[in-house]
Amino acid sequence: MKKMLDEFKAFAMRGNVIDLAVGVIIGGAFGKIVSSVVNDLIMPLIAYVMGGTSFADMGVVLRAATVEGEADLVFAYGKFIQSAVDFLIIAFSIFILVRFLNNMKKKEVEVEATPAEPVEDTLSVLKDIREQLKTK
Repeated sequence: MKKMLDEFKAFAMRGNVIDLAVGVIIGGAFGKIVSSVVNDLIMPLIAYVMGGTSFADMGVVLRAATVEGEADLVFAYGKFIQSAVDFLIIAFSIFILVRFLNNMKKKEVEVEATPAEPVEDTLSVLKDIREQLKTK
C-alpha cells in the first residue's frame, strides 16, 4: 500500500500533471467569464438590435404541456446560438493567446540562433590594433 501511495505521489507531483490541473481550473474560470460576457453584455445588445427578442427565449414549442406542472417540449435553438457564441469567443481568445505565445517562442529562438561574432575576426581585429599601436 505504501509503495502505491509513493507511486501516486510521484505521478501527481510531476510537472505536467500540475500544469494540466492549473490549466483546467483557469479554463473553467475563463469559461465562466466568457459566458457572463456573452449572456450579460453581447446577447442583450443583439436582442436590442433585433427589436427586444432575447436569444435565450427563442425556440419552437414542439408539444405543449398536457398535465399541470409539466413543462412544454421546446426546441430551444436560441440557447444553442448563445452557446455557439460562447464557444466562438473562447476559441478566438485561445487562438490569440496561442498565437502570442508562439510569436514569443519564435523571437526567443531567433535570439538564440543569432550567431555570435566569430572569435577569429575579433582576434584579428585586436592584432591589427596592437600592430598599429606598436608603430606609433
